[in-house]
Amino acid sequence: MSFLVDSLIMLFSLMVFFGGGWVFFLKQLYKDYEVHHSVVLLIFSVTFALSCIMFELIIFEIIDIMDSSSRFFHWKLGLYAILFVLIAVLPFYIAYYLVQNIPIVPQERHIRVLVTIVAWVMTLYFFWKIGDPFPILSPKHGIFSIEQCIGRVGVIGVTLMAILSGFGAVNCPYTYMSYFIRDVTDSDIHRIEKRLLQTIDRIIAKKKKIAEAKRESLRQAQRSTPSTGIWGLLKSAATSVTTTTENLGPLKEETKHAEELSRQLFLESADLHDAKDRIEYSKTLKGQYFNVLGHFFSLYCVVKIGLATFNIVFDRVGKIDPVTRWIDIAVKYFGFEFDIKFWSQQISFFLVGVIIVTSIRGFLITLTRFFYAIASSKSSNVIVLCLAQIM
Repeated sequence: MSFLVDSLIMLFSLMVFFGGGWVFFLKQLYKDYEVHHSVVLLIFSVTFALSCIMFELIIFEIIDIMDSSSRFFHWKLGLYAILFVLIAVLPFYIAYYLVQNIPIVPQERHIRVLVTIVAWVMTLYFFWKIGDPFPILSPKHGIFSIEQCIGRVGVIGVTLMAILSGFGAVNCPYTYMSYFIRDVTDSDIHRIEKRLLQTIDRIIAKKKKIAEAKRESLRQAQRSTPSTGIWGLLKSAATSVTTTTENLGPLKEETKHAEELSRQLFLESADLHDAKDRIEYSKTLKGQYFNVLGHFFSLYCVVKIGLATFNIVFDRVGKIDPVTRWIDIAVKYFGFEFDIKFWSQQISFFLVGVIIVTSIRGFLITLTRFFYAIASSKSSNVIVLCLAQIM
């Protein structure tokens, strides 16, 4: 009975996470696109749900929810499912949509599938070769065992997690701490916007001159009376067009430079408005809270980096983490009756969880902006599947 209840809990969680991934896909990633590929939507939502289920099982393990045998069964089941998605499903469909966007590949369906299978097999080969420099292969496990897949996924996952952590450690303080906020005044914004409007007026005036010159040239060609019939008319028109092109060349070049300047001024104006919004946000209660939190976690990360560097340089194996050490010092100093082992584990888990969540949140926000910047109706499927692979 306990196993059945635990299975229903996991099934309900899977449905909730699947729905969350589905809504995020439609409302956030694909909100500007009318065409939705159901396969891509399904794969993204399944990957999102399986990822959240694995994280939920880790939390259940720490706070001891569900029976241990049930947790182990659902952990192995989720592990097999997510490995199948990571190694088989996602690379295949990424290769399929990449092949679909390559112009030199014939667009017959059977040829596309054949080229996709070849690309997928090459991906599996390189995925397997990743494990060669690492002691993944063990005599206790077979070549095609799940341990081999987990080892290689672990190598890629640790690398990606290091990138995410590094990105979060830099991006979070830069985004929320008032120390990094650029000092912007209304006069700065007004000056840039004034220059932008003046540049736009110059562009309009130059384009107006170009249009008037072309119209005048066409008028003169129509008024001229050719003496040699149709050939004279063609020669006169060609001579007029050549003269107009020579005269308008410098004007078009100036217009091109002015348009480039206007683009730069517009981007600078947008940056100034963003900086102004950050200043206003930092004055709110929420902004001040994030500012304090940014200082705290920046200090925590610096301490962790310092301790890790010290351990590497002096070949020291750390047995007590900083949270446990500080709790132990506080308990001995104040004389509290305190379960150090239990609470140090909970506090460490909370701190690491906050760092991981903020890192992934910042990464997803930046990745979403990147998606909006480069995505099109052709490339969006590949980008979303790559996002699922990272997730």
